[in-house]
Amino acid sequence: MVDTHTHLYMQDYDGGAEAAIKRALDAGVGRLIFPCVDLPSANAMKSLNLSGNSAIGIGLGIHPTELGDDWRDHLSQVREILKGQEIVAIGEIGLDYHWDASRKEEQKEAFLYQMQLAWELGLPVIIHSRDALDDTLEVIVKLKKWIEHKAESGVTDDMPTLIFHSFTGSPDDVDKIREVCDPYFGINGVVTFKNSGALPDAVRRIGIDRILLETDSPYLAPVPRRGRRNESAYLPYILNKIAEILGMSVDECEEITDRNASYVFRRGVIVE
Repeated sequence: MVDTHTHLYMQDYDGGAEAAIKRALDAGVGRLIFPCVDLPSANAMKSLNLSGNSAIGIGLGIHPTELGDDWRDHLSQVREILKGQEIVAIGEIGLDYHWDASRKEEQKEAFLYQMQLAWELGLPVIIHSRDALDDTLEVIVKLKKWIEHKAESGVTDDMPTLIFHSFTGSPDDVDKIREVCDPYFGINGVVTFKNSGALPDAVRRIGIDRILLETDSPYLAPVPRRGRRNESAYLPYILNKIAEILGMSVDECEEITDRNASYVFRRGVIVE
């Protein structure tokens, strides 16, 4: 199994982050992707000395709720902190209007800028989109047009691979997204909740070939661990539920989601 989105570095887990990582590995999680959200998270990942640990992949980025007026400088500082580390994604980045909708233009500017960085580095993008789907798609369209303009100069016009992290939308949302791009969807513990709404139907609409497993630890612990601090060791509960929804064996579900993750996070770039 691959936990494609976990913040184990953010919390004081029992025994520390290293112990939480070990519990995940003991539970059968073979790889973990750590998305960066701000300067403290970059420092936390750096302190774990993750260089050379093949079980860990790092993302680089500034989360939309962490943006200040000097977000470009903060992004430069994150790059400096992670200098020499191998990163496998840009993220998590995107738009979040749930907590603060007063800085929409700044969020969109930072989102586009960081996706352009992903294109330049040839890395996938881990997208955070909360109460902002239409604007998220609007920025993705801007990225496509920017890439098309680049292609006029003979540069590749390939879009970066996109991941809609913590996807909890409806089948209609899946269709709306696919009108603009063909991303992967990170499914986490929400899918195990009784009040998961239309998410199980959305999982069926997405199909196993575009699903990635994630925990989003330390948040959104799955049933039967709901209400506790989440960790990557709980990923099997999510795997089992997705297999149940799709009417397939757990082994097949694991095999295909592992293959998806291996493709998405197939290369790394050393931060310079």
